[in-house]
Amino acid sequence: MKQHHTIFRRLAPAALAVTLLMTSATPALAVTYGNAQVMPDRTIVVDGVARTFYAINGQEVHPISYGGTTYLPVRSIGELMNKNVDWNNDTKTITLTSPRTTGAATGTPDVNPQESTVSVSLRDDFTIIVDGVTQQFYDAGGNRVYPLLYNGVTYLPIRAVGELMGKVVNWDNNTQTVTLSSTDSSGNLVTDADSFGPGTGNTGNTGTTGNTGTTGSTTQISAETAKAKALAHAGLSASQVTFVRAYLDWDDGRYVYDVEFYTSDYKEYDYEIDAYTGAVLSFDYDADYYTRPSQPSTGTTISAETAKSKALAHAGLSASQVTFVRATLDWDDGRSVYDVEFYTSDYKEYDYEIDASTGAVLSFDYDADHYTRPSQPSTGTDIGLEKAKSIALGQVSGASSSHIRQAKRDYDDGRLEYEVKIVYNNYEYEFEIDGTTGTILSRDVESIWD
Repeated sequence: MKQHHTIFRRLAPAALAVTLLMTSATPALAVTYGNAQVMPDRTIVVDGVARTFYAINGQEVHPISYGGTTYLPVRSIGELMNKNVDWNNDTKTITLTSPRTTGAATGTPDVNPQESTVSVSLRDDFTIIVDGVTQQFYDAGGNRVYPLLYNGVTYLPIRAVGELMGKVVNWDNNTQTVTLSSTDSSGNLVTDADSFGPGTGNTGNTGTTGNTGTTGSTTQISAETAKAKALAHAGLSASQVTFVRAYLDWDDGRYVYDVEFYTSDYKEYDYEIDAYTGAVLSFDYDADYYTRPSQPSTGTTISAETAKSKALAHAGLSASQVTFVRATLDWDDGRSVYDVEFYTSDYKEYDYEIDASTGAVLSFDYDADHYTRPSQPSTGTDIGLEKAKSIALGQVSGASSSHIRQAKRDYDDGRLEYEVKIVYNNYEYEFEIDGTTGTILSRDVESIWD
């Protein structure tokens, strides 16, 4: 089950309307510095039109190749998206907002530009907010990627740019052309445009479990589509909510969007949307009205059986259709509540918080897991702890066994799993790995400086 989050800690501060291009930036503790290549011969085509990018001072800005990935200037992408791009130096926040009120930058193309090696910094201390939603970006392997800063210009990886614009990204190795389009005319989806496959592109990251979703779809939906799917399920419109986040993540062997929003009366919603099919995989709703008493309730406490019946009625299920895990009395936010958990025969899980005085549903969590969980431990071959550690290390470039902080064997819902925690290069990585197949079921990456 997901843990509930306190929304207001996550709301990013509003960005001030100042120019994105900076003359200097103070490096943070976890900023990575390295060499990259300026690629003037790399062509960027957006919806059939070859684009040339200019800084606000009129200087042509070329694509940059760093770590095998093409990066494009954020401010120029803002122009294409018809959004203003603002920079807040105090919070190191880049904000893209609609509609755009500033004219497009113009300039004179460089004469005989040459490929060159330059020094850049990868800025994990920069925050990107688009129309009020904080964005996080991931590569085709599910690893977090960050903005790049060079010569006062902020760049984003081409895959992240495609996500923001809701466009398919293709790479033509023969012509050194990156194409962003609303449809994939070649028939090949490039999940990360810088895999540098031969010919007109590549067929995507076919070696990654779950990359095509649960129904075989090969086209990834945009963050805006994921938000729309969540809103439709909640029966709300965009005007009725404030979004906290909508970003791409990797969970249980597949790409998902984590979408969070709340209403004006502070009801919180947390959705997990399949990034390829748009299906609602799980959702969490918390009717938190922030009027909870600071002292224990003096009302009559309902029974655990009554609390269970309240939860079943809300879920539209009967006692014969479920197996209860628990119905325990607890104390939360100044009042007595029942924590009620149960699951159905097809392993859909429900987690309810019931007011112990009134029987009101305070929050609930529903997780429609699309695999059949065994009722007994798996009889498959155990991969062993060392193999699990090796699989986890393979996901963290540069890490070694000395960076493993925890590795343990466990059972979850009757399935053998290994949990591995790695701390490396100022980040903490946590993996859940299937104990018989070696499949990475979930991963979590967090800066130790947060």
